[in-house]
Amino acid sequence: MRLIHSASARALALSASALSLAFAGAAHAQDAAEDNSGGISEIVVTAQKVKENVQDVPIAITALTADRLESTGTTSLEGLTQLVPSVTFRKGTTSANSAIVMRGVGTITFSVAAEPSVSTVVDGVVLSRSGQAFMDLVDAQRLEVLRGPQGTLFGKNASAGLVNIVSKGGTDTLQGEARVEAYEGDEYRLRASVSGPLSEGLTARVTGFYGSYDGNITNVYGGKNNKVNGYEHYGARGILDYENGGSKFRLIADYFRANDDCCADVTTVSRGAVLDAELGLPGGVAQGLNQRYINHDLVTRTKDRQWSLTASGDFDVFESHTLSVIAGYRNWKNEEQRDGDFLPRAIVGTGQLHDFGEVNTQQLSLEVRLASDQTQPFFYQVGAFAWGSNNQQDFTRRNVTCASSTLPTAASGATPCNLADTVNTIFPTATSRSEVESRNYAVFGQATYRFSDMISLTGGLRYTWDDLSYTHTRAPAVNATTGLPATGPGTNGNPAGGTLASGGNGTNTSAGSSNNGNLSGRAVLQITPTEDVMLYGSYTRGYKGPAFNVFFNHTAPTNAIPIDEEISDAFEAGLKSQFLDNRVQFNAAAFTVTYKGFQANNFVLLNGVPVSNLTNAGTVRSQGFELDLLTVPVDGLTLRASAAYADAKVKKFNPNPQTNAPDARNGTRLPLAPKFTYTLGGSYERDLGGLKLYLDTDFRHVGKQFSDLGESGPIAGYGIWNASVGFSDADDNYRLSFLARNITDKSYALLNVSAGQRLQIPRDADRYFGVSLRAKFQ
Repeated sequence: MRLIHSASARALALSASALSLAFAGAAHAQDAAEDNSGGISEIVVTAQKVKENVQDVPIAITALTADRLESTGTTSLEGLTQLVPSVTFRKGTTSANSAIVMRGVGTITFSVAAEPSVSTVVDGVVLSRSGQAFMDLVDAQRLEVLRGPQGTLFGKNASAGLVNIVSKGGTDTLQGEARVEAYEGDEYRLRASVSGPLSEGLTARVTGFYGSYDGNITNVYGGKNNKVNGYEHYGARGILDYENGGSKFRLIADYFRANDDCCADVTTVSRGAVLDAELGLPGGVAQGLNQRYINHDLVTRTKDRQWSLTASGDFDVFESHTLSVIAGYRNWKNEEQRDGDFLPRAIVGTGQLHDFGEVNTQQLSLEVRLASDQTQPFFYQVGAFAWGSNNQQDFTRRNVTCASSTLPTAASGATPCNLADTVNTIFPTATSRSEVESRNYAVFGQATYRFSDMISLTGGLRYTWDDLSYTHTRAPAVNATTGLPATGPGTNGNPAGGTLASGGNGTNTSAGSSNNGNLSGRAVLQITPTEDVMLYGSYTRGYKGPAFNVFFNHTAPTNAIPIDEEISDAFEAGLKSQFLDNRVQFNAAAFTVTYKGFQANNFVLLNGVPVSNLTNAGTVRSQGFELDLLTVPVDGLTLRASAAYADAKVKKFNPNPQTNAPDARNGTRLPLAPKFTYTLGGSYERDLGGLKLYLDTDFRHVGKQFSDLGESGPIAGYGIWNASVGFSDADDNYRLSFLARNITDKSYALLNVSAGQRLQIPRDADRYFGVSLRAKFQ
């Protein structure tokens, strides 16, 4: 179904979008709504594990409320890139190898023995793998994006930043809400929730959701013209809240499923006359960013299943202290299948490569904190943390290759491999099994002393102990039809344990372990010259634990060498201010962060196919500034603007010959690290007499960036303009909204691999329209 067909309808939508831009201009990281006095309302965050006004916290923070997420149509963490200039996103062929990058720094790896640099925390529980974070945002009350290292209070996998997700809870009165959304391209989303009291002090909230989308890429294989790059998501979530005097308790259970035929690599430059003819794409191959067709015999897809239990409690103890306990269990399963040759069949000289993998992760964590009275001149919190995860990965690579064929040459000029001819056609294949155990223990504390109403000093320390071990099993590749040794594209003729000649053990098994202790910390000087102005300067020592390059092609002893810890030293100076009777808010931060032993993912060739390789790349530095402006010039009108400049570069590259890592020249920019990004936007609300009008718009511009280390895979800069127009009744119980995405129809890519032979083209690289209907009772 296409929701809007006619040119007049499109013109009407564009006119409405332009009207909303005229009323409001710009998207700000620090979202806030108008309060009853006509100013900017206060947002309370838990960026330091206690409740504080975001303007009083000496950290660069982006706080996004539920209303802001709703008005922008943000349904997952991928949408943060449209709202937060400092955040970029690495879109992989599966959620397991996707990643968030902040201030130009992030960990991009296929290894199950490595963790992200940008941590995701959901209701106090740290997620162990990047892929776990890319589920739908369900009943999010608030998203807090903390920029820069956050290791003192949040742990080892927050060396570049952190996203803290806080959920809505139960309500004291019976309330309900339902939402239906439909977009061009047969995209639909349904969501419903109900909350209310169950008994004295006990409330609950239950939410269910469903979403599906056909996709933005057409697969012409077999003449079927099937849409791919779509999704089907569904799940449910339940929360129980209990409060009795000085005790609060929360129990959360959720379940999430995803079935995505995403993400297909699109060929956008010529691969030679024969391969171009084999693909036979409508309009040809070399369409660059406008390519929307593939010809793959295997549909690249990923399936996710995740469920979790979280229990937390806050208890008043010792008259003026609060004891907090958070325990969480998460179980995540990810399945992938991937077409790695990007062709409809194997031909002479160009083999077929198909991948099939499954990742299973189970994690259990416990945190206990004791916090003193935050209103006193001296206050503190101390805590202990224990966390463990077990990860298993099964991976199979299947090839089809032939040096000659008994079949005739096709019209394309290519000669197909004869799959029935097992003499001239071989089927190299190998299967690996990886098992990784990770244990992390920490004690931490942070204290603040207010010398006066103007000056305060904060200091914190965290001691972390990591235990990491792995076992990796893979036999050399064999011909599936004969069992004899045979290699093909991306398959290895050596066992996982390595050959004796290379220093390995000569067996199919490689194993290793690493343990590490670290002391990290933070010091902050905070100056508050007036009630509306706060200045701060901070030093932070961040830490990211050791890793192993454990993946299908892993071969000892070279890749069995532990990837050492990553240490970051960050200096930051910031300003947070509000003035003109709280109608203008301006925040700024300048930073420089140096990462030593930076854990980088490089790509090396194995039998002509790029394969991933994690290594300590040396020293990198990210430095720059961030500006956020929010203003409410008149009641109902909110204007926002944000800008981020981050110069993230290799300072000193230390190529490790034992990991066969490619060189990256000193001074080259880090991957997915645009220098300058800005957002502009705004919103307007007006009472029309029995009806309310809502206008919202935002524009984001992203500068030029690169896909991989060494400034390979350039991605041109682009700008995306979105807008919406909504109407509701006087009490906002029913709201109908019309949405326009990528109004200027600007095409762009999220990833560029092999000089344009493989591009990731996202959903909003094309203009589309939608409608949303929300109804609620309370």
